Amino acid sequence: MQVTVENGEGLVRRMRVELSSEEIEQEVDKRLRDFARQARLPGFRPGKAPVRLLRQRYGESVRDEVFSETVQKTYPEAISQQELRPAGMPEIEPDIDQAAGRYAYVANFEVMPQVELVGLAGREIKRPVAEVTEADVDAMIERLREQRKTWSPVDRQAADGDRLTVDFQGTIDGEFFQGGSAEGTQIVLGEGRMIADFEAQLVGAAAGDERVVEVTFPEDYHVAELAGKPARFQVQVKEVAEVELPPLDADFMAAFDVEDGDMDKFRADIRGNMERELKQRIEAQVKEQVLDALVEANPMEVPQALVSEQIKGFKEQMQRNMGGGAGGFQLPDDIFADSARRRVVLALLAGEAVRRHEITADPERVRAAVEEMADTYDTPQEVIDYYYADPQRLQQIEAMVTEEMMVERLLEEATVVDEPSTFEAVTRSERD
Repeated sequence: MQVTVENGEGLVRRMRVELSSEEIEQEVDKRLRDFARQARLPGFRPGKAPVRLLRQRYGESVRDEVFSETVQKTYPEAISQQELRPAGMPEIEPDIDQAAGRYAYVANFEVMPQVELVGLAGREIKRPVAEVTEADVDAMIERLREQRKTWSPVDRQAADGDRLTVDFQGTIDGEFFQGGSAEGTQIVLGEGRMIADFEAQLVGAAAGDERVVEVTFPEDYHVAELAGKPARFQVQVKEVAEVELPPLDADFMAAFDVEDGDMDKFRADIRGNMERELKQRIEAQVKEQVLDALVEANPMEVPQALVSEQIKGFKEQMQRNMGGGAGGFQLPDDIFADSARRRVVLALLAGEAVRRHEITADPERVRAAVEEMADTYDTPQEVIDYYYADPQRLQQIEAMVTEEMMVERLLEEATVVDEPSTFEAVTRSERD
């Protein structure tokens, strides 16, 4: 077997493998003779058909079979001989000329890039510094009450914060338009869900009132046919309701597993959850900056095969999130290309960082991570036992801890600047 390799564009390699024609023909002849011992052909007794006749009828297919098996056997040997690291499956081009005794093939593939890891020395990472205050706990409790609010009909004029139930019919230049009419629509005044000025013109309305609301669709409105056009809506107010927040009593606290209406325990539980969230958000923001800096410091070419595989994964995940099908609808690959490429780059850089710094998941940190996760469940020990009962499940946590340790190691090289912040500022994007 003779192997030569040509460099193509970027990471593409073209490997030519010359095979022994003598060995292939010997194997073809052997299989035909073995076949002849049991072949049944018209005009011949079982096992008595001439090899010459079998060669005429079946020689080509047997030769293709032998060649294919030889390619499968010699490809990894050739790769190993040339010390190549393919990034995906090869594209095989057979080169066969039986008359000339030539049996060869060309394998086209991309190779993994050589990663020369550049650290984060001289790069600045901003780390938010914040704590959970009593005011933050108060605000969180109000947010929880808001999530459990109810609405009660009132016999008065509507004000900001009230919810109106309305019917409306919209026209443009005196003509009804698609999507311009509805019945039983609920609008909370001041939320800004409707076109600008629509809600403001309903302030002061009461149940049974009819209002004419005149608005202009924004120039960038998502329906192009309506963008920038003035519209007139006839609105019939069916109901005005005001919000009612649940009282901070034992029933409310019981919904959060706090018995007997113990306010101190309730606040302590809320604070504990907020402190966990704050810690996680700070770590996530620092990690994102570290990974961004790592990608910026290490520009590299990546195999398209890996990017394509990542795009496939993104699309499959989207299909699962949409209920497993969405009618076969498929988004174009271009939408996922940048994210897929970044994911591949990060995987290569992270792998090299872990290897270079000899990072392995600390068992104590793995245990602590499992226990912290389990603490958010009603039966923590069952969750801990669940992960430790199966090494594959535990690997998920070990991978997470390994990544955390890698980020910490890279962070040692960077310049970390602590920036005063607040719980609200750090966690705002999580809730928006």
